[in-house]
Amino acid sequence: MMHTAVGWHVEMEFVEDDQHTRAVAMVRLPDGSEVRGHGHASRHYTDSNQPRVGEEIAGARALNELAMQMLDKAHREIDDASGRVSHPIHV
Repeated sequence: MMHTAVGWHVEMEFVEDDQHTRAVAMVRLPDGSEVRGHGHASRHYTDSNQPRVGEEIAGARALNELAMQMLDKAHREIDDASGRVSHPIHV
């Protein structure tokens, strides 16, 4: 039996100011499609300015949205291939 190694590269981009961090996670799939997830974090004005923490929170939220979109995509592909409506895939 032959195994094929497949790799996905996820790109993360951040836009920050003193109070907010926005993140976009993007993956390009072998079929040529791209899936993007977005995340946001806000710093309370009384908290110390820790940009890394904002990136971690916003990045995690973007990756979570990306994961949910990937599950939805897989679900639609299963339905399209089988010609029926199946149960949604949940985490």
